This record gives sequence, C-alpha cells and structure tokens, in this order.
Amino acid sequence: MSRLSNILAAAALAAGAVTAPALAPALAPALAQERNDIVIGMAIEPTGLDPTAAAPVAIGQVVWKNVFEGLVTVGENGDIAPQLATSWDVSGDGLTYTFKLRDGVTFHNGKPFNAGTAKFAIDRIIADDSVNPQKALYSAIQTVEATDDRTLVLKLSRPSYDLLYWLGFPAAVMVEPDSEPTNATDPVGTGPFVFSEWKKGNQVTLDRNPDYWGDAPALEKVTFRFIADAQAQAAALSSGGVDAIPEFAAPELVASFEANDKFAVVPGTTGMEVVAGMNNARAPFDDRRVRQALMMAIDRQAIIDATNSGLGTPIGSHFSPSDAGYEDLTDVLPYAPEKAKALLAEAGFNDGLAFTMKVPNRGYAERAAEIMQAYFAQIGVTATIESSEFPAKWLQDVFKDTNYDMTIIGHAEPLDIGIYARHPYYFNYDNPDFDAAMTAIADATSEEDRIAGYRKAQEILAEDVPALFLYAWPKIGIWNADVEGLWVNEPVPSNDMTGVHWSK
Repeated sequence: MSRLSNILAAAALAAGAVTAPALAPALAPALAQERNDIVIGMAIEPTGLDPTAAAPVAIGQVVWKNVFEGLVTVGENGDIAPQLATSWDVSGDGLTYTFKLRDGVTFHNGKPFNAGTAKFAIDRIIADDSVNPQKALYSAIQTVEATDDRTLVLKLSRPSYDLLYWLGFPAAVMVEPDSEPTNATDPVGTGPFVFSEWKKGNQVTLDRNPDYWGDAPALEKVTFRFIADAQAQAAALSSGGVDAIPEFAAPELVASFEANDKFAVVPGTTGMEVVAGMNNARAPFDDRRVRQALMMAIDRQAIIDATNSGLGTPIGSHFSPSDAGYEDLTDVLPYAPEKAKALLAEAGFNDGLAFTMKVPNRGYAERAAEIMQAYFAQIGVTATIESSEFPAKWLQDVFKDTNYDMTIIGHAEPLDIGIYARHPYYFNYDNPDFDAAMTAIADATSEEDRIAGYRKAQEILAEDVPALFLYAWPKIGIWNADVEGLWVNEPVPSNDMTGVHWSK
C-alpha cells in the first residue's frame, strides 16, 4: 500500500476504534397510552439559559423556539418566517424596517408583549454596555421606535438586508424587562413551553405553556438530559434513558443503531463549515495558484470517510447545504493531483514547497491534518503538523496574531460567509470583488436579490480559495423510531420541539 493508503486506512480504523455497546432492545414505555413527554440527550450542558447574554450554542439548543421567540424565526431550511411579528416592510433605501406585531401575546410571567417590550429587547442588544454575544450583527440599527403598541420601527445607519435573518437568531429573542436579571436561571419568554426545573449537571425540564398564543405543541413535557460521553449517549439510547439525541457525538457508533429497527438514524447538515484556513498575506499563500493547487491536491470525500465515518457533506465554498442559496461548487477545483502539480510549477514551485499546519487539538482537525499531509506529499508539498492547544493557544496564535501558515477549524456560526470581508480577520484575505458581493447582499431589496448575492459570493470564494473548503459538519440524529418532527438539518443550532410528537 502507498503511504497515503496506509494513512487513510489507519484513520478509518481510528475513526471506528470505539467499541459500540451491545444494543439491547430499547426499553420503551408501555404503549397502552400515548406518550406526551420526551427526553432529549445533549452532549453539552448550557452555562445559562439566556441566549441574549452569553454565547454558548447549548443555550439556544434548549430555549430557542421552545421558551423564547423572536420577531421573526429561521426555519429548518434556512428560510425566514414571521413569529412575534406578523409582517414587515422595508423602505426602498433599505434603511427603515417597520414590523407589525402579533396581538394577544403574553410572556410566561403574565406581562403583555407589545412594541414597548420589543423596543426594550432590541435596545438592550445594541446598547453600549450590551453583553449580547452577537451584538455586531445588529450594529446597523441606529434607533428603535415603538410608534404604537403593535408597530415597531427600526432605523438603520446603512442597508443590512440580512438583518431579518439575524433577528431570527437566539441572540435576538424578545425579553420581558422584569425577567431580564434572572433569565439565565429562570427564563421567561413567550414560547410554547415554560421553564420548569434545572438540575445542574443533569437536566433541564420544560412544560407545555397552557396560555400559548399559537398552536399548542403535542408534548406536555420536554426534558433535556446532558450526557457528554459518546459511549454513555449510546447506552442511554439503547436502554431508553433518552428518546432522542439530535446531535449524536460519535459517528463511529452509528452503524450499530442503523442495524436496529427500534431507532431512526437521520443524517443531516449543520451550518458549521470545516475549512483549512490559510494566511493569505504570507507567501506562498498570497499566490492564488498555490491555493488552488492545494485545493486540488486533496480528496474531500476521502477525508470525510476516514475521519468522520463518511458522515458530512463536501463543500466547495464557505457555505452549508442547510443555508438558503447553497450551491454545490465542489467541481470548481476537484481532486486532480496532476493539475495541482502543474499549477505549483507555474507558480514557481517545481521542487515543491514547505509550510506548517498549526492544528487545534481537536480530533476532527488532527485526523484531517494527517490525511491532508499525506495528500500534499503526493504533489511534492511538505506540511509539518504543529499541535495548538484549543481554545487559548490557538485563539491567540492563529485567530488574534495570525502567526500561522495553515490551520484547520470548524466555523460554527450560521451563515458566516461574510467573515472573508472582515478586515482584519485571521485569513488576511483581501478581495474587493468579494467585498462588493457582500455589500450587494446588504443592499438587497428582495429575498431574490439576497440569494443571488450569496451565490455570487460563493462562486468567488470557490475560485479564489482563501481557505481549503473541506466539508459541512454533519448533524447525526438518532432517535426512537416512533418519534416524529425533530429537525433533520440545522441552519441554526437548535432543538425545536414545537412540532415533535409520537407516532404511536
């Protein structure tokens, strides 16, 4: 076997090295009566329950759409839909957003939702002393006006068509002023479930909201149980200790569940893109031909197969299949090692080149780095792997100081293609055409123009490759086969329980 074949085989073996627990028949509750509760397994326990005050993704995965709601919401396919606002109007210059708000909505503490509380929530996001983790997304909002109880007007300093999308995020949910100081431990929203109990280190329980303004959910009780270890997750599923794990942590154990008809194994996509970022301001990565050659030197699907048990979607740009407007651009620079060699020679590297891959000590990144190292060697490129402790060391050296050649990281923020237009940012990428494409998206006056803008932005990145685009992180759902209504895809990290029910 070639060195590359040996590495691919070893990586595939390592990816499946964890021994799956024997799967006993799932211990389902007696089916004499219909189930009206569910237990959801999560790998990470949130640090608090207020998504407007802290960044961890796990917060939104418990409370977004369940306890808290926004003016608008983001659907499973990345579409924007009304929620606490029934409609909106955007002025021709893109600088005024007028929202008509839903009538008859109350918070869980009995206080009414109206334009005054909506103004409070948005003002809190953009305030100078705001601790909102996504404050930058809303920086175009200049003033917030409650012109009457049912009308909210946002005045912008510049066009920002994606503002509607950002307003659907967990960070922009509506907050009742009196509950704001205690939402981290006793969240109060307008959603279909009310907070019941948090047993720290174990679980959070939600109960159905009897006064919900919309259609009542089928479930009366939802319990989020926190299980970090992959083996323990598998055992909990097998024993019936949990009914579903929407994001199963161990791809190597999936096959065991696929063979058991008590379970549904549902692979989907997330908004997280795994990329090999390059320092575009540093030679040789300041030469597009070198970047293109390195992209054509690697087989994306082989990396997914060997590092992630085949689960994940190859991508050709910094965009996920779960995002509205996604284009499959993997054929722009496909695996073609001979063409890669020719491009390197054209760029003046007939004898190859050498650089360092500064890789965070995360399993997916370390395994991918080893395989990419072997692929690069086949075109005469020497890539030395240097481990970097994550998050502290990596964030300082790579993200802040940009002291690196190449790295590998998963970008988990939804719809974050605009990072390539941030100056400065750790890619040190500067392309006026891409910046113009992002400006056109902000200036869009229709959803069609917005989607067209994102397609243009994707196409520029696919050709220019400021990073090597590897794959979209998979959402591996495993749940009791009788559970229906859980999201398959995840454009925004979430566990939307509003449509979940038991089929029998």
